[in-house]
Amino acid sequence: MITMPKGTKDVLPENSYKWQFLESAARETARLFNAKEIRTPVFEHTEVFARGVGETTDIVNKEMYTFTDKGGRSITLKPEGTAGVVRSFVENGLYAGALPVKTFYITPCFRYERPQAGRLREFHQFGVEVFGATDAGIDAEIILLAKTFLSKIGVKNITLYINSIGCKECRKEYHKALKAYLSARYDELCDLCKDRYEKNPMRILDCKNEDCKAIAENAPSILDYLCDDCKAHFIKLQSLLKTAGVEYKINPRIVRGLDYYTKTVFEFVSENIGAQGTVLGGGRYDGLVEEFGGGKISGIGFAAGLERLLLLLDSAGSIPANDSLDLYVAPMGEDARLKAFEIVSALRNSGISADTDYVGRGIKAQFKYADKIGAKFVGVLGSDELARNIIKIKEMASGTETEVDLNAVAEFFK
Repeated sequence: MITMPKGTKDVLPENSYKWQFLESAARETARLFNAKEIRTPVFEHTEVFARGVGETTDIVNKEMYTFTDKGGRSITLKPEGTAGVVRSFVENGLYAGALPVKTFYITPCFRYERPQAGRLREFHQFGVEVFGATDAGIDAEIILLAKTFLSKIGVKNITLYINSIGCKECRKEYHKALKAYLSARYDELCDLCKDRYEKNPMRILDCKNEDCKAIAENAPSILDYLCDDCKAHFIKLQSLLKTAGVEYKINPRIVRGLDYYTKTVFEFVSENIGAQGTVLGGGRYDGLVEEFGGGKISGIGFAAGLERLLLLLDSAGSIPANDSLDLYVAPMGEDARLKAFEIVSALRNSGISADTDYVGRGIKAQFKYADKIGAKFVGVLGSDELARNIIKIKEMASGTETEVDLNAVAEFFK
């Protein structure tokens, strides 16, 4: 037997409605905020992610699925959504149109990491990216969009954490202070953080190694080193969140796991999925479009892993039940089968879900099958019913049976 690759998962028919529920909520929330869908390739030139995600990140260093294609080009499967959207924004000249440009995506992503609950090697993200607005108002709107989505799907017991990691200028001074603090315990850092110490010391604050986490606990706070512009931006963001009634906590240790962030970063953290409780995170990336050759155009966005959200919602039992089949027609005899086919075809044209037997089951077996597939009603159709031009429709939940004229079946359901 051939099995699926490690770190992947089939979405079976009995569970696909859960994905459709999430995706529908994502699309509806995006519509409310006037964000339009963008679809980018599943694979890109490796440079897109090396440049966009950052060479000091775990994603680029250890987790990307990268290969050389038949033309000798280095190609990488998409490990996250933002870099590809920025590449598309620049390549297609969207910066020349009306700004801001609000986009969203629902996309598969790929990272080679140890599979665990809610974290697979092939996973899916709902993300939003907005370009061309520098004011803190768009930061607040993106956070509100994220909160609206989480509320719409029924996520409870979550906390919003926000931080500002400043701009390139104020981070220069912070990097000096951070390196001065870390230098005394440099030998205790993991090998990856020793490399980060020179390239991007702030990434040490995001390390999952327990020793590095302990060292980072007493590190200087970036909030003490913000320039006047970044400080004013962060203060305005807090004011807008309060105006919108959005509760939040400031966490100066949030830096996010990607190198492109500037100023605002945020995370929604759940109390219900263990230590790694972040279900949605994002922030501002004002230099990324320029890095891709698109000029000094700001950007901000977030991404949520759908698998982690499903894990959270399943544990809470908050996903609505699957839509049931309206009517299963149980025919007895060849003439009844022909009529059953005619009935279900007409019902489907009227927007009513219907099905019938195609494998020659007896009437008892058909009732068992109808029950297994969740049919709300079963219509019995045999020679007697055909002679009287009726169908006996039984409501499965109550057992109530009604005789309905064959020409009025659609009206019965409407």
